[in-house]
Amino acid sequence: MAFSCICDSHIHTHCSPDGSDSAAMMCQAAERAGLYAITITDHCECNNYYKDGYYQSVCRSYLESHQAAFSFQGRLRVYTGIELGQPMQDLSIAVPSLSAADYDFVLGSIHNVRGKEDFYFLDYQKEDVYALLDAYLKEMREMVEWGGFDSLAHLTYPLRYIVGEHGIQFDYSRYDDKVTGILRRLAEKGLALEINTSGLRQKIGTTLPTLHLVRRFREYGGKYITLGSDAHSWKDVGAGIREGMQVAAEAGFTHYTIFEKRTPKLIPLY
Repeated sequence: MAFSCICDSHIHTHCSPDGSDSAAMMCQAAERAGLYAITITDHCECNNYYKDGYYQSVCRSYLESHQAAFSFQGRLRVYTGIELGQPMQDLSIAVPSLSAADYDFVLGSIHNVRGKEDFYFLDYQKEDVYALLDAYLKEMREMVEWGGFDSLAHLTYPLRYIVGEHGIQFDYSRYDDKVTGILRRLAEKGLALEINTSGLRQKIGTTLPTLHLVRRFREYGGKYITLGSDAHSWKDVGAGIREGMQVAAEAGFTHYTIFEKRTPKLIPLY
């Protein structure tokens, strides 16, 4: 299948603590790969906003992305975004953070549940996986009900580590009703679902979420799908986006979405 223009709407620069390269380097990589647009979405972890210095890094990210947009004008569309992590853990941080800048795009994400570290750091020999996922999906539902973001990032993020990195098998069907409720409310509220392609280059080997959940979102009336590599270095910019577009097409979507000034713009898949 021949796809139309390629956009990557989930990219981290060195303004994220786990990012390695500048906005300019990420843009150069995108231009070389022939991308139409990228959105820089550096981390803003609301639960650690002051402790880890996000109040400074989000400002740097905003300035660098605007500088890159000017430098690459006519060659690459560069949008300014933010990945708002754990907003429900501190709305007194989340709400002012969004109103402080004219973002094009806001990803809503959960990397850790209340009282726990990022799923990346957890010792799964000591954790109750079912309790973790219960807490994750409960907080996810709270975030969707709040709705202060544009696209829900990497639904099933914990599986990247529980299943992919640690090979722990469990009965995920027990969460079907909760996941269904999240997808249904996401569609009802007119919010987007991200197809995150980072799992394709990791041990889990799938998009986050997988095809059957993207298809379910479509069946519930979901209109907007965004595509993101979740790149943290220049070499991963655009990685897996074509495969993500294929997932969107197989789920029944004819368009994917980019956001400009928080407004969805539909782009034909092919």
